[in-house]
Amino acid sequence: MATTRFTRLEVWKKAHQAVLDIYRVTKGFPNDERFMMVSQMRRAAISIPANIAEGYGRRAPRDKARCYTISQGSAEELGYLLILARDLGYAREVEALSATLDAVGAMLRRLIDRTLEMAPSARPG
Repeated sequence: MATTRFTRLEVWKKAHQAVLDIYRVTKGFPNDERFMMVSQMRRAAISIPANIAEGYGRRAPRDKARCYTISQGSAEELGYLLILARDLGYAREVEALSATLDAVGAMLRRLIDRTLEMAPSARPG
């Protein structure tokens, strides 16, 4: 049976959990990072499931794939920001969250590939 809501997609569920985890992790950051790193990390995190939801609602396979690709880019950005937060001493345990982002990235790659397989091939005019 086909999925009827983006909230039923496993990749969206994992990405949403990552957002919740980022909010929890960034609560302990220094106040002077509130408008810089915390904001950037939260925006990147939110972008992942938000673009999955947007892509799910698109009809054209190429439009869907574009949204999923944006999600993938945001996951990579967040992965770097976690490394930076760890190296600056703001967050100690980032391995589990990094592993979640890796899983989301792999799921998005498969989703993008499957979505593009549905796209009509480009025909010369």
